[in-house]
Amino acid sequence: MNSKNPRPSVLFKMVSGFLWLLFFLSIVFIVIYYPGAPGWNWKGIFRINGLTLIIWATVAFFSAVVSTFAGKYLIGFRYYDRFIGLSLGFTTSVSLFVFADHVIVLLLAWFGMGFFMARLIGIDARWGEAREASKYCQRFFSIGSLFLAAGLLLLSFSADQFTLTGLEQHFDDIPFAILLASALCIIVAAAIQSAMFPFHRWLLSAMTSPTPASALMHAGFVNGAGILLTLLAPLFFRSDTMTLLIIIGGTTAIVAQFAKLIQVNIKQKLGCSTTAQMAFMIMQCGLGFFNAAIVHLILHGFYKAYLFLCSGEEISHIFPRKHQRKSLNYIQAILVFILGILGALFFAWITGKGLKLDGGIFLTLIVAITVGQAMDNIIKRQELSSMKKAIVGPIVFFISIGLYALMYNGSTIFMKDLPMIDHPEPLSVLQIVFGVIFLLGFFIMKLGIYEGFPWLYVTLVNDSQPYKKTVLRYKKTSK
Repeated sequence: MNSKNPRPSVLFKMVSGFLWLLFFLSIVFIVIYYPGAPGWNWKGIFRINGLTLIIWATVAFFSAVVSTFAGKYLIGFRYYDRFIGLSLGFTTSVSLFVFADHVIVLLLAWFGMGFFMARLIGIDARWGEAREASKYCQRFFSIGSLFLAAGLLLLSFSADQFTLTGLEQHFDDIPFAILLASALCIIVAAAIQSAMFPFHRWLLSAMTSPTPASALMHAGFVNGAGILLTLLAPLFFRSDTMTLLIIIGGTTAIVAQFAKLIQVNIKQKLGCSTTAQMAFMIMQCGLGFFNAAIVHLILHGFYKAYLFLCSGEEISHIFPRKHQRKSLNYIQAILVFILGILGALFFAWITGKGLKLDGGIFLTLIVAITVGQAMDNIIKRQELSSMKKAIVGPIVFFISIGLYALMYNGSTIFMKDLPMIDHPEPLSVLQIVFGVIFLLGFFIMKLGIYEGFPWLYVTLVNDSQPYKKTVLRYKKTSK
């Protein structure tokens, strides 16, 4: 700690002010252009469209909130100014990523996101665990960057097009084998960044970063995979890899949801929750609803940033207590099931999705489960009585579903010029199977049935352990 820095620095205030200004300018441009979107392109290097403005507004808001929070939270921190620089570098990289049209600029921005985030994770280099966590995560990020570079450059050299705009117009001219190889490489890069199984361990090992950096990571960094997949949506349709996205997302969502139940550390719980939410986002892409994935990552960012920034308050309310086995309240389970069905129908009514025999049915299920779990976390707060929970819970649930649906409609209209971002896949046996598994898994969790299977507990504990060198290995605080 550094006692010579008792107040937020002038640099911190300037950065926070700049980020808030960027947020408000992004909102102003969205309002001016809505319901259309700008189609600006500068020499095939940079471009601005509806997705660019939406992500700029989102990233600027999260970064401004985190920066303002860190201005007081990190007072006395030795690396106070370094945190400002690294956070600003990360925000710039994300903004450049959605601004880029040229493939090389996009790759540099993707690498920059990982570079700055790894250094935020290990910002306190005197701490051995932080150094190891930074190196461990950087290895994952570098591998992801290599896969992304391989996928994009393979496409670019094959089509002789080095801009995203050019590639979008020439996917039909590229041989299927190259499309498939490129899509697989890009999917691996996305899976690594969003901490999909089996790449999830880096996220669980990244808890050495300060809480504001963790909020930035969970609200902004892992979401980059959804943006990447949306930018290249036509590729996954033409390479027949949409089903693979469903399998990756569905498998990870199931594993992560159960792993969250056995965590005892608040940040580890949030880490597993983030992995599960990113899995839902990947599944939405696999269903053909890339627009829904963008809305999901925005709402997840708001929700997860809030949870991380108030995690200290949550810890202060935790006290040892005897574990009580959950009773099987089947009446409550039936009520939850009915509420979920009504919420799904409400979402379908507002958006028009889920009314046909296509992936929209599964999309409404994902939305109902996602919002239902977020609502469940809110009404578990101790200050709410049982009566208030019974009243507030359903109200919050339907308001959340409504907001989700309205944001979905609004974002779809604003991003309508992007190719194939709202192109639902036909309803398949795979979607039905995952839908049944999700419903069964949800009630197994809610009813506590999983507690009767020790082997499941042991498997989940082992699978959700961080890298061993990032957990209380070093005894010294300096090199």
